[in-house]
Amino acid sequence: MRWVLAQSELALRLRSGAEGVDRAIELVLTTELRDPFPWLSGGELVLTTGLRLPNSRRDRTAYLHGLQACGVAGLGFGIGLSHPEIPADLIRIADRIGFPLVEVPLPTPFAAIIRRVSQRSAELRYEEALRASDAQPRMTRAVVTEGAPAVVRELAAALDGRIIMLDRTGAIVHAHSATGRPESTVELPAEVDSADSGVSTDPLGETVTWQQIAVERKRYGRLVAVTATPLSSVGRILLGHAGSLLALDFAKTARLESIQRALNSQALGLALSAGPGSTDRTHLAAAADADGRIRAMVVTCTTDAEMTALQQEIRDAFDDADCPQFTSTVGRRTTAVLPARAAVQFAHRLSDRISAPIRPSVRIGLSGAQTLARLPGAVEAATLAAAAAGPGDAPLEFGSMTGTTLLSTEASRDVLDTIATAVLEPLVEHDDSHGTDLLRSLRAFLEANGQWESAAAELGVHRHTMRNRVATIQSIIACDLGLARVRAELLLALLSRG
Repeated sequence: MRWVLAQSELALRLRSGAEGVDRAIELVLTTELRDPFPWLSGGELVLTTGLRLPNSRRDRTAYLHGLQACGVAGLGFGIGLSHPEIPADLIRIADRIGFPLVEVPLPTPFAAIIRRVSQRSAELRYEEALRASDAQPRMTRAVVTEGAPAVVRELAAALDGRIIMLDRTGAIVHAHSATGRPESTVELPAEVDSADSGVSTDPLGETVTWQQIAVERKRYGRLVAVTATPLSSVGRILLGHAGSLLALDFAKTARLESIQRALNSQALGLALSAGPGSTDRTHLAAAADADGRIRAMVVTCTTDAEMTALQQEIRDAFDDADCPQFTSTVGRRTTAVLPARAAVQFAHRLSDRISAPIRPSVRIGLSGAQTLARLPGAVEAATLAAAAAGPGDAPLEFGSMTGTTLLSTEASRDVLDTIATAVLEPLVEHDDSHGTDLLRSLRAFLEANGQWESAAAELGVHRHTMRNRVATIQSIIACDLGLARVRAELLLALLSRG
């Protein structure tokens, strides 16, 4: 509106609503309808001679309010035909609501205004296309030479606004303002976090336009443009071009990371196959923490399909943790080497993110902190911990397994189950036949480390009763319970039995 008023050849005069002169004009149209509102979409400069202008002040007020509600840029009132001048009440109403009301003198045809505005619109579109054709190669060069920050800077200049790049968590990673406004004041609409793309308005009334930065299923973040007015079609093209450049830059980095993961996997596989005699593990140094210590993590599941899904979860967990991925998968078991300081937190975050369909069959075990030289022992400890962990349970650390390690391996359990069947079944049969409680008494005696009084107290019987029961047990199973190794073996058999 300000530009139109400045065209001296049109001889237009602003009569009221000065606060609205910065409104953008999309097109100019003429109408003498009393109720033109259904045919208005916003951004119009409406021209009228007032031929059917309502007579009452109330109806004229409703007329201007209706134009305002439709988003009309302003009203051009042609004088000298049906009205020698603009009605005074119309001027007062327009001024009160901040709606631009322009006087069009009789010598100025409406067609001249339409033609002049149309020419200017074409000029602006051409200038914008030139800026876009200049900005696109600049952004392309920028992503090659300087990366994402330069793309953000060039886009801010091209759109004359603020550009903000968010990571996957919604945190600002790069920002630049062509207006010089500090980015610490940024307050984005909540929709930016919940929708992949869209347009909204921030608390200051500026237009916020955003889109996802993604390649196929992989999402890297969002690119946000904050501008004083909504983006034009060319502006949206520039935003899309910048988003594509950033996505390609991320994809290039992702390919390099994929190659590095493959090399790391090969390095770990070679280290694991070399056995405990090999001491040169310098190629795994990047997996250690600042103290040079690592933890091994073993993750198992029950089917090949589950392992395929699990490998994707593990890759995503490494991406989120921002640490190098050293993993080796054989069958339905994945072995990983992690920095010792971050390993426990990593394992629990991995466990939390595993999806429901496969979670019930997943076991995760962690070793204690070790040097790289002791990698085979760390992997063995993590394997034992994974075997002892409950399916779908939280990760189990090897250090918390004291007293259960032998029960965690299948071979050990097989031996102990054989002992339990051969030695303990006669006690079960005796209890069933005579109504006694010898099996429970044996367990109490063994867990009390052969102490009569403690075992009797646990069962709530007299110590002489306990002695008699132990004597009966010894006669049935033909074992000397006075020997520590016999008691240890029987206790493990009982524990294996459950």
